[in-house]
Amino acid sequence: MPKIFISPSNYIQAKNILFNADPYLSRYGSKAVIVGDENVYGLVGDRFIDYLKDNDYTVTKLMFGGEASPEEIQKAIDEIKDTPDFVIGIGGGKTLDTAKEIGQHLNIYTVIIPTLASTDAPISRLSVLYNEDGTFNAYQFHTKSPDLVLVDPAVISQAPPRFLASGFGDALSTYVEAKAVGDIHGFTNAQGIGTITAMKIAQASTDTIFEFGAQAFEANKAKVVTPALEAVIEANILMSGLGFESGGTSLAHALQNSFPALKKGKHLMHGEKVAYSLLTQLLMENAETAVINHYLHFFLQVGLPTTLEDLGWEDATDDELMLVANDAAAAWTGIDQLRFDTSPEAIVAAMRAVDQYSKDYQTHALAE
Repeated sequence: MPKIFISPSNYIQAKNILFNADPYLSRYGSKAVIVGDENVYGLVGDRFIDYLKDNDYTVTKLMFGGEASPEEIQKAIDEIKDTPDFVIGIGGGKTLDTAKEIGQHLNIYTVIIPTLASTDAPISRLSVLYNEDGTFNAYQFHTKSPDLVLVDPAVISQAPPRFLASGFGDALSTYVEAKAVGDIHGFTNAQGIGTITAMKIAQASTDTIFEFGAQAFEANKAKVVTPALEAVIEANILMSGLGFESGGTSLAHALQNSFPALKKGKHLMHGEKVAYSLLTQLLMENAETAVINHYLHFFLQVGLPTTLEDLGWEDATDDELMLVANDAAAAWTGIDQLRFDTSPEAIVAAMRAVDQYSKDYQTHALAE
């Protein structure tokens, strides 16, 4: 099987780039369709549409329906009467995945503009599809990556810091999961074997977040752009995206995808679910205590979930947790190939162990 590395054609990150984007967009044509939700349009999207029109673009505005489901995506496609030159997705992960689906279906250029640094989805060539009830549906792999990913830290800095923290949870899993896949020479999301390049980028994402994450989190609270914030935005979006797609995902993402199987608990962001799942994977791998503590301390520092109570599952029975574990351990996820016990029983045990470990860690930390 070949080694494969994939990436978007262009990644451009700069403060205030959104309203100076014409030189980078004009290469794709002058007729655009833009996908966003009501909140994003109100915050920045409508102003961006005005900017595009002022620069002689023809723009069709589509309203994201709230779920990246096959039904909502088809509805958006049906609203497009004349094939545009390119599609722009502006907003969060599900909006961007919808834009990728439109670009793939219409065979046009795809421009991705994340307004959050909450996941590494913007640079990938896949869309994560969900059912109408929010449960996981499928990974939809596209024939090409986005043509342009345009990242404006001035926009991202205005979002609540919880979104940035969620991005930390997602990105910090990248190296751990890619290493687990690499250890078995496993299949990656790029449809091949992982590269040394992808692994190094994944490691760089982790290193960058641990070095600058805490101060970047505080800058985000103040809604200001600092070098630290710019560094972790790149880590959350670009480094982690390249690392996961060409390095591979493993147990942490399989587990977080399965959280809806329990049908109760708090409404959590993708990266928040990944954070708890990552701690679970580290315990299942029998990682060194110092490594577990490093991740746990940082998660607590930025408010990521580390106990079952944080997930809204403090009263969950083993049978209920087994619903999640069975879903995560389904044959299609491939986690049974990893070099540690990934049985549903082992997953439930590790989820319980994470909960107790975090409680004890916090008790001792407070005592000190």
